[in-house]
Amino acid sequence: MKIVKGIIEFVMDILETVVFIGSLFIVVYLFVMQPNQVKGASMDPTFNTGNYIFTSKVTYKLRSVHRGDVVVFKSPKNPDIEYIKRIIALPKDTIEVRDSEVYINNIKLTEPYIAAKTNVWEGGFTKNGEPFTIPDGEIFVMGDNRPRSSDSREFGPVPISSIIGQVFYRYFPANKIGIIPNPFPAKLQE
Repeated sequence: MKIVKGIIEFVMDILETVVFIGSLFIVVYLFVMQPNQVKGASMDPTFNTGNYIFTSKVTYKLRSVHRGDVVVFKSPKNPDIEYIKRIIALPKDTIEVRDSEVYINNIKLTEPYIAAKTNVWEGGFTKNGEPFTIPDGEIFVMGDNRPRSSDSREFGPVPISSIIGQVFYRYFPANKIGIIPNPFPAKLQE
């Protein structure tokens, strides 16, 4: 009888540990951070398809969004799809793409992270040489691989409320593991 009681206590201890770890994982996944996989070439060369990243769900509960942050957000066209892009302009900023260069509040951005010059598309939201002021509660996002990115140049600004979180860490591939820095100087982030 003692043996059976000991086995039951051992199994219950294991179950208790499994339930605790599972609950902890669910809480972290739902409220703190989530893993994401990069799909597509829109963020090359910063992120390549197949990279695995962690997205913080608490960052923007503790601080406001910053220019240069890489974020995961729900697609404005289909909320079941998640996009990864870089925040280029904040609410009340005026953005302009002029001759393949990006200007924020009439200051030309230096963007060492982009793969090619910034293009605009026929019929897209952004027009060459036409400034646009970002409404309150919205941001303007672009992929780092400008010729291959569906972003705010196509569909317009994105509600801040659609942001899932800030990309803060890459954990695969092994040769690129690390924290994702914001490339904008501190004075340009806000």
